[in-house]
Amino acid sequence: MAGQKTLEFNDATFEQDVLQSQVPVLVDFWAEWCGPCRMMTPTIDAVAVEYDGKFKVGKLNVDFNQQTAAKYQIRGIPALLVFKGGKVVDQRVGALGKPDLQKLLDAHVAVSV
Repeated sequence: MAGQKTLEFNDATFEQDVLQSQVPVLVDFWAEWCGPCRMMTPTIDAVAVEYDGKFKVGKLNVDFNQQTAAKYQIRGIPALLVFKGGKVVDQRVGALGKPDLQKLLDAHVAVSV
């Protein structure tokens, strides 16, 4: 379900792929049965391409990765969390349009190394 540049995160590799990343990471917490999550997929895939090299962009299915979802207290999806230096620095719950998602990412690209 992920696009060419959209990564798929899971419980087993979350620390390595997200928390230890040298670049900021956008994690889309989602589930197959969630309509708004499915509506976000083309937007997530588009920003994964546009921000390639500046951001890691990926999805984490909450049905199959409950440990990570619980750790970050994901209660509503889609939930978009931005990680920098292993910490959550921003988050949004609910579907976002592409301009709003770009604004969210741009706020963290501008201050990244």
